[in-house]
Amino acid sequence: MKNQNLEKYTTPPGFRGRSAIVVQLWWIVQASLFAWSPQFLYGWRRFLLRLFGAEIGKNVILRPDVKVTYPWKVKIGDFSWIGDNVKLYSLGEIEIGQNVVISQESYLCTGSHDYLKVDFPIYAKKITIKDECWLATDVYVAPGITIEKGIIVGARSSVFKDLKRQGIYTGSPAKFVKER
Repeated sequence: MKNQNLEKYTTPPGFRGRSAIVVQLWWIVQASLFAWSPQFLYGWRRFLLRLFGAEIGKNVILRPDVKVTYPWKVKIGDFSWIGDNVKLYSLGEIEIGQNVVISQESYLCTGSHDYLKVDFPIYAKKITIKDECWLATDVYVAPGITIEKGIIVGARSSVFKDLKRQGIYTGSPAKFVKER
């Protein structure tokens, strides 16, 4: 029995949300105009993301080495910070609230594959990070997760289930530690 047969894999029509030309153009812009911009040009990077359909709030700070797969699937609220080397793997939607900090090296992953099916189909599930959260360095957030308002996720933690109770969570998988 085969676990997966990639010969049978197909990407669903419209999965990327834009044409192949727009996707490639974004990746070129991201690798050049976005990534090469000086640290202090936050407005420039906000402009580029908005140009490609992202909803970016006021005074959002995005570092030049942030990676966004499909900006048209990303929404970031006012006064949020997206740190160095953060990956927004936006196969599905990513909604980040206001006054949120996503610290360096964190990875928000909206997509994966169904390993139970031989054709290994791809899927995407929305990630929602509500207002006033802080994801410390190197946090992984799995597809379909909601992190409620005001939660802190400690460094190097992995979030595989919704975090609903306000407080501080750490570990892999992330578990409640104490009130904030």
